[in-house]
Amino acid sequence: MTAKTKHLPSRRAVVLGGVATTLAAPALAQSVNGAGTTEVERDLSSVVRRNISSFRTLDWQPYFSNLQGGAILVDIQSRALHYWSEDQAVYKLYPTSVPLTEDLTRRGRTRVTLKDPEPDWRPTPSMKERNPEWPDYVPPGPDNPLGTRALHLSWTYYRIHGTHDTRKIGRRSSNGCIGLYNQHIEELYEMAKVGTQVLLI
Repeated sequence: MTAKTKHLPSRRAVVLGGVATTLAAPALAQSVNGAGTTEVERDLSSVVRRNISSFRTLDWQPYFSNLQGGAILVDIQSRALHYWSEDQAVYKLYPTSVPLTEDLTRRGRTRVTLKDPEPDWRPTPSMKERNPEWPDYVPPGPDNPLGTRALHLSWTYYRIHGTHDTRKIGRRSSNGCIGLYNQHIEELYEMAKVGTQVLLI
């Protein structure tokens, strides 16, 4: 299953028709391998705010001066990620998980610096301080908080990544990163490039 797609000129019809399918789709549980340190999605046994995403299509022009290398816009408030291809032939809109609180939220311009096809996970120093019981390392697989793919950003510790815990999508549930269903990060991973511009608003 895929997220909403715009192949000009039928963007709105495809977006509206795909919302229900996308929200009902379970994440894929695949084992992958890799390295990196990043923020992890918070355990849902703690209080998590309500699950909601806004599926409003956007044009790229108010946010980017060009689409060189493609562009990713993450709207923290609506909990949605928008992707435009460089040639404007493809537009995608995905539901996301976003940071739990404002102090964990970063906004501004960054870019994709590394595409990790097999992510594993290590807690950041601040996460380990807050949660000393957490493991120092989680290998790839169904328990990995980064899911099946990860796009590293130029900001230290920040990623756009998958998650095996589908309850987190549409929620304020992360410690900083942007989470997607595994099938959506796998799709975005294939389209995004090292250097793709990213804006979090």
